[in-house]
Order: sequence, then C-alpha cells, then structure tokens
Amino acid sequence: MNSAGLASLLQRFFTQRLLEQQGVSSDTVASYRDTFRLLLRFATQHLGRAPSKLLLDELDGIFIEKFLRHLERDRGNSVRTRNTRLAAIHAFFRFVAISEPALGLQCQRILAIPTKRCEHGPVEFLTEDEVAALVAAPDPGTWIGSRDRTLLLVATQTGLRNHELTSLKRQDVALGTGAHVRCFGKGRKMRCTPLRPDVVAILKQWLSRQPGEPSAPVFPSSRGGHLSADALQLLVARHTATACTTCPSLRAKNVTPHTLRHAAAMDLLRRGVDLTVIALWLGHESSETTQIYLHADMRLKERALAHANESGLVPTRYKPPDPLLAFLERL
Repeated sequence: MNSAGLASLLQRFFTQRLLEQQGVSSDTVASYRDTFRLLLRFATQHLGRAPSKLLLDELDGIFIEKFLRHLERDRGNSVRTRNTRLAAIHAFFRFVAISEPALGLQCQRILAIPTKRCEHGPVEFLTEDEVAALVAAPDPGTWIGSRDRTLLLVATQTGLRNHELTSLKRQDVALGTGAHVRCFGKGRKMRCTPLRPDVVAILKQWLSRQPGEPSAPVFPSSRGGHLSADALQLLVARHTATACTTCPSLRAKNVTPHTLRHAAAMDLLRRGVDLTVIALWLGHESSETTQIYLHADMRLKERALAHANESGLVPTRYKPPDPLLAFLERL
C-alpha cells in the first residue's frame, strides 16, 4: 500500500463512511478526528516521516498497541479514554478490511486488540461552597473573565456535557418566561434545561455585552469561534487554581469540565429531586446511569440511616407474649 493509499482511505473513511453512509454526529467526527491526529503525530515521531508519507502497513497491531500504551503512560489518559481511542481505530480498520481485502490479516490483528476493563471509582463532585468559589474566581471586569464566570455558572447549574456547552448557540438560549437552554445530546436527542433566575440575569448581562448573530456561540473563543475541548479544560484548571486560595478543599480534587456536570447532578440529588428527573435533566439514556450519584455523597447515606431510626430508641429483642411462642423462640 502506498502513501496515497493511507491518505485516501482515511479521507474516504470520514467523508463516505462516517458522514454519507452512517450519518454520525459532528461530535463523533470530532472524537475520531482527534484520535487520528494523535495517532499520526505519534507515528511521525517514531517513524520519522510526515503523515502524508506514512505507509498504511506500518500501522500494524504492534504499532497500535505501542500507541495505546503511549496514551496511558506518557499522556496520562485514563483507561476510558484509551478505550475511546481504540474504538475509533477499530472503526477505521473495519472500513479498511471492506475496502482493501488484501489487508484483511492486518485488520484482523488490530481488531483483535481488546478494550481494557476499568475500575469505576466514586464520582468526584463539588460541594456548594466549592462551586461558589469556582464561579467567583474569574474577574468579571474583563471580557474573558465575564465569559468564564457565565460559562462556569451555566455549567454547574445545567449539567451540560462539555461539547453541549461549547457548541451552545445564542439561538439555543431562551431568557423570557420559562427560561431554558436547548441542546442536542447523545443520540441527537434534543432536550431543554431550565435556568434559575440568577443564571438568567448573568446570561442576559453577558449576551448584551457580547452581541452576535443567532448562530454565534454563546461562549466564543477570543477569535470568535467555538471553544475547543482543550481550551475548556485549561479554563476550568486555571480558575480552579485561583479558587483554591479561598476554598482549600479544592486542592484535593481533580476538577475537570465533567466535574461541573457531576456537581449539577449532586446538587439536584441533595435537594430531593427524583433520580428519573435527574436522568432526564442530564440526558441519560437510562436512570440506571444516574444511580452512580447515590453512592457519591456519604451525607446522603448518613441521612438515610438517621431517617431509618428517627426516634433514637435502641431496638429491643422481640418478646413473645405466649409461653408456647416463647418455647418456639428458644429453639
């Protein structure tokens, strides 16, 4: 296979397979794109050639396994992220196996690379005080600070996913009666999330400060486009570091953009909102996914234990009132 074959197959995979034949979402395309950016960059560093000069048969099973180890060891990616990257690679080589039968053995070896099992630890979330400190960290006197404070407030109240937040358009925000934001979640399902009055007020101030077309992003980058995933990650990390000065408990937590989604869910749960409603709020396919939040906060379990014995009386052993029952009890 020549170098043009790799470029041609990769282009056809994105344009024909993903977009025309499967009609996947733009988020899926972006995720797959990021995977191959990392893979081609890794291949360039280790093989000493530009991406356009790489040979497809050099991306064999052994090389793909090296790339996956690089993701975990050098980039510090989680097992979950490693599995996501592998899923994109598997999808590409399934397409290659159909398009180029002569490469079937190479494709089979790559498709045989298994996903890793990962441990599901407790959900990391923020308390009310930590959320307040994080939202207060940006300087509202600057353009970027005003944008970041509004973004953090919306994120911790709505629980929008990272891509839902960065792809939010002005036309998706309704600030009148029944204020809410609209977004397309997983599976291209539209959902509407209500906004609190304080969030509505901050959003109104921000949108009036940042005029734009209905299709313009609510939280644009400094160049006017949508924020990237990396930019959102850096934004959250920067303001978390600032918030640590007023809220030291944040130092012990690994705060990511997804942590803000967990914070929104836990706030709803602490306020007594039913799990099925929280599942709808977050856009979960099933309320079973939402049950992870039941195990996250020990205070919820402590309240449940206290509720089980509100009187404070020590339970006593049952004493049968009849001699015959007493005999049976002693057996």
